[in-house]
Amino acid sequence: MSEKKFGILVYEELKGRFNIGDYIQSLAAQSFFENYIAKINREKSAYYNGDDIHLIMNGWFTHTQTNEWIPSEKIKPLLISFHLNHSSVPYMLSKEGIEFFKKNQPIGCRDEFTVNEFKKRDIDAYFSGCLTLTLDRYKKNNIKREGIYIVDPLYDYPQKMYIMENYKTLIKSIINGNVFKTKKIEKHMKKIFSKELLDQAEYITQVLPGDKYTYEEKFKIADSLLEKYSTAKLVITSRIHCALPCLAMGTPVIYINGFDNFFDTCRFEGILELFNRVDVNKETGSFIANFEYEGEKITSNIRIHNKDDYLILANKMKKICEDFVK
Repeated sequence: MSEKKFGILVYEELKGRFNIGDYIQSLAAQSFFENYIAKINREKSAYYNGDDIHLIMNGWFTHTQTNEWIPSEKIKPLLISFHLNHSSVPYMLSKEGIEFFKKNQPIGCRDEFTVNEFKKRDIDAYFSGCLTLTLDRYKKNNIKREGIYIVDPLYDYPQKMYIMENYKTLIKSIINGNVFKTKKIEKHMKKIFSKELLDQAEYITQVLPGDKYTYEEKFKIADSLLEKYSTAKLVITSRIHCALPCLAMGTPVIYINGFDNFFDTCRFEGILELFNRVDVNKETGSFIANFEYEGEKITSNIRIHNKDDYLILANKMKKICEDFVK
């Protein structure tokens, strides 16, 4: 019997940028096998024509409006930690898409929204959570944790780098008033956290310019970020693919939730309950935390403990992936 061969997902750059979180998700999948022989474009796996491979298909599908994402017959997929965004439903759940999902059910879903969309179409689906919850291979025991990292907080707020992206986005931002709201992130963060914490933190973004890095370099960036987070005293973020790995690594993490658009909120159903979380009113900056802290604002002296609810999901996903690999 020949040894199984594996592929790993890689991603097209969007608007001249790439999200390191995508590569963190692929590193989570790669944890279950030693080597891979093929890099599979998430949006164009229909064109793969190499050796027969096994592929863990986790993450957000799809950013295209075609059936090119449906894997070729050369690929045996495991669908787990799968997100079907509401914006993609009309394209993903085409006749061909439904046939593919039914052929490969049950589908492990990253969020409850995705579960419900599949069940509406009589596709067997369950809430698996996100595969990045299994990244405990980065966990460090018996270390002195140092450093506070603030990673893309409230990143859906208006930001100058996106407003100035091109002429169209600038005109649109002038018309809707977003061009005058580029200080909103800073203002709202100052309402939640002490000046002392904000001043000593290191600020990180998980979205980087495109056309600069090879796939191998992108994986190395993702790996180095995980190593950094694994030793942190505290991580504060609005990126789920920063917060979820922190749970797996035992790194104290606070998730800042300021999302109010269904495009985003549908991604979070079932996930947000896993975090120590601050829910922010996008208009006023008022906030509610689901954990205790002293004083009016959160300071660097806070000592929080992550919830361990995620472990049931993580252990189940590990078993499913290990069985698939074996």
